[in-house]
Amino acid sequence: MKGFTLLFLVVICGMGGLGQKLKPKRRSNGEEIKFRTKTKDICTMSISGDDEEMKLRIECKSQAMSYWCEFTGKPSVCRAFRNNPKIYWNQIAAELRKIPHACESTEVLKTSMCQKAPPEALMKQIATGVEPEELANQEESAQKMSTSMRGAGQGSENETEAMKLAREHCWESLHGFCSYIIGIFRG
Repeated sequence: MKGFTLLFLVVICGMGGLGQKLKPKRRSNGEEIKFRTKTKDICTMSISGDDEEMKLRIECKSQAMSYWCEFTGKPSVCRAFRNNPKIYWNQIAAELRKIPHACESTEVLKTSMCQKAPPEALMKQIATGVEPEELANQEESAQKMSTSMRGAGQGSENETEAMKLAREHCWESLHGFCSYIIGIFRG
């Protein structure tokens, strides 16, 4: 009798979980999704924020340049997103795979699962940047030149002033290049 009672309890407990919905795996903040564009640019999507405001950053590298863009929106107002955000972000990546450049002509990111959601659910582009490989190389050489000129009197003062201005007025990825140009003009 004890065995039958124990078996009965196990079966009842096991059946209790059958009617419950399984929670979908959610993409956590900082998780990265890697993909390639139509022209084989290698890209990474990073997701941050909360239900109130999500932020998506896309960084890509092609043979000729590196580029990035950022999007913001409230996909949580879309019921389908709340039910399965993983599918939502995978649909975004799938759409970006179809285009040659992940940040050009993508002012708004749309998914099929949230087509009928309010406009604030859309991820809208808020910033973008491009860094040709030549600029990246010039930035590195400008930084090396800055390091080697540290003890050179007037050159060092011009270089640090130029770098200070570059930090105030240029994108972070272009600091070295801006500093180099500012240094030329301040001579």
